[in-house]
Amino acid sequence: MENNKKFVPFVSAETNMAEFTLKALLIGLILSVILGAANAYIGLKAGMTIAATYPAAVIGMALLRMMKGTILEENFTRSAGSVGESVAAGAIFTLPAFYIAGLWTATGTESTALGAFSSMSSYIQATLILLVGGTMGVFFVALLRRALVQDQSLPFPESVAAAEIHKAGQGGGGGTKYLFWAMLVGAVIKIAGELKLFATGFASFLKVAPATLTRSGGILEGGFFAGGPTISSAYLGVGYIIGPQKASISFSGLLLAWGLMVPILLAILGPGYMESLAAAANLVPDSTDAWIHASRTVWQEIVRIIAIGGMLVAAAFTLFNMRNTLGQGLARAVRDLKNLGKEADHVERTEKDMKAIFILCGIAAGALCTFLVSYFVFGTSFVVALVAATVMVVLAFMFAAVSGYLVGIVGSSNNPVSGLTMTALVITALLLVLFGVRGDGTSSAITSGIAAVLGVAAIFCVSSAVAGKMFQDLRAGSLLGGTPWKMQTGDLIGAVISALVMFGILIILNQGDIMKGVAEGYVGGFGSDALPAPQATLMATLSQGIVGGTMTWILILVGMMLAVSLIVMGVKAPMLIFIGMFLPFATIFAIMVGGLIKGILTIYLGRKKLNDAQEQTAKNTSVLLASGLIAGEALMGLIIAMFAIGGTFFSTMLGISKPSYFIGLAVLAVLGFFLVRIPYRKALATN
Repeated sequence: MENNKKFVPFVSAETNMAEFTLKALLIGLILSVILGAANAYIGLKAGMTIAATYPAAVIGMALLRMMKGTILEENFTRSAGSVGESVAAGAIFTLPAFYIAGLWTATGTESTALGAFSSMSSYIQATLILLVGGTMGVFFVALLRRALVQDQSLPFPESVAAAEIHKAGQGGGGGTKYLFWAMLVGAVIKIAGELKLFATGFASFLKVAPATLTRSGGILEGGFFAGGPTISSAYLGVGYIIGPQKASISFSGLLLAWGLMVPILLAILGPGYMESLAAAANLVPDSTDAWIHASRTVWQEIVRIIAIGGMLVAAAFTLFNMRNTLGQGLARAVRDLKNLGKEADHVERTEKDMKAIFILCGIAAGALCTFLVSYFVFGTSFVVALVAATVMVVLAFMFAAVSGYLVGIVGSSNNPVSGLTMTALVITALLLVLFGVRGDGTSSAITSGIAAVLGVAAIFCVSSAVAGKMFQDLRAGSLLGGTPWKMQTGDLIGAVISALVMFGILIILNQGDIMKGVAEGYVGGFGSDALPAPQATLMATLSQGIVGGTMTWILILVGMMLAVSLIVMGVKAPMLIFIGMFLPFATIFAIMVGGLIKGILTIYLGRKKLNDAQEQTAKNTSVLLASGLIAGEALMGLIIAMFAIGGTFFSTMLGISKPSYFIGLAVLAVLGFFLVRIPYRKALATN
């Protein structure tokens, strides 16, 4: 039941306190770019982002405290500083799909390409997409704030936690040192792995004896791919944040893919298939390397496509389970839109939003930009461009309300933005096909149609991610006594700045991996093992398949049937299972190790019978440690990528050819010990 009881803020509406200041804005913008870059890195590698609210709050407090800043300045900085994460999420889930689909190619020489990925034309197109998505998200939130932020029936768990961090900081706490030390550790582990002081991965193949079928006399030959977790503080941090339950569900997807599907397919395809792959890759037939290559090829070309079909059904099932929540969110959005412009003459400081006319003009400008990009840049017909712009506005508004409502229940970290985006992409693609965009996948009309679908999906994805993040921050701001229009303006500026630099970060990561691949003998760039970009790969596959008519429907349908069977069996979180099938073996293994460490911490704390305050302290400290590890590796990864573009490779500096993987495992063990010990010691120090 809806509860309209008024908030009691930490700073009263009548209090005149510094809030939207130049120092608070500048710190927020710098944090937005840094945390956005970190999220772009980890999202491309692990397929998920981390909530930037906590590190933005801690770093902002530490810096503003030295400048005698107020709690409302800290709140403003946190809000502006975390918006880069949302822009990054939208960017990495969709923009690499242009590259993977061949629209923005490495060289731009293909006839179907809109330009090279690192060209100025691609930068302008991508930045326009991010600008429209980011600003639309801000404007829709300004429309919907009263309907959702003031609803006391929505717990907004992460908003409450962020507000408590600010309040605790007024007494001198905050845990800044844990975040910064963890960032340093993450950076050191990343550079040590690049220098080959230890091996970051391990792969082998366990071949089993050939088996003869009883009736047909056929021979089944093959075995199992075997490996260890990637030595990565970032992957460890991701698993540590999501916890043992979610990590183990994803790990079950790994077992399903590599323990069932790949071995069966290898046995059925037979030695001839493996030998042909080995010959193409210049490998010795029937060698361990040849079998590893065959396993990875089967996973890449068959199992991952099955996982895509499963993710589609899992996304639809997730939305179906939330149907009541979605309906309530949309109903509130419509009611709030009807009341737009009916503000009272006197509105308290803590209830003032952006001006309605500014909001509506911003939304209209976003729709016009979408039309112009589709028509003039992507080269669609007038009707298709009009449909694309209309669909974008309608879906972005609907799912901004949905995103805000979901964040109010489960928090921003669990907001299924990629699932919502997949739904929007499929709807857009089917509508464009309905309006005449179809063919064999090679014509310019098909190319422009795929580009339009990806463009709309990208705008929608950024808008939904920004909306969810903003609802979370506005609720935290309402608890602290922040001014909505000032926070909205700060987020708008942060979204614009992040949009201007985000594609440059993607270029650095993509080009750096390409150059490293050339030096080390693998095909780098988005879609490689180093930068799998799982959501973007999925978006590219769906858009090409639906619009271009090239969908591998047999494998997609197999995945859909598998998802239905899991749902019928009552399996929790089927989406995580298919993500476990889709992401590389070593990535999911490392995330699982992080989840296990978090599980050990939970058991350890439970046996010590801590009080609620101590448990919350341990939880906050663990989040800061994991966020620091992820951010540290991500920022060092960007630096390494920039050196790689310039032709400098850390992997060859020391001349180490055979680093030890056991040293890497020892590093993980030591890191795991401190991830349990530090939160526990911090909790004991809390009264």
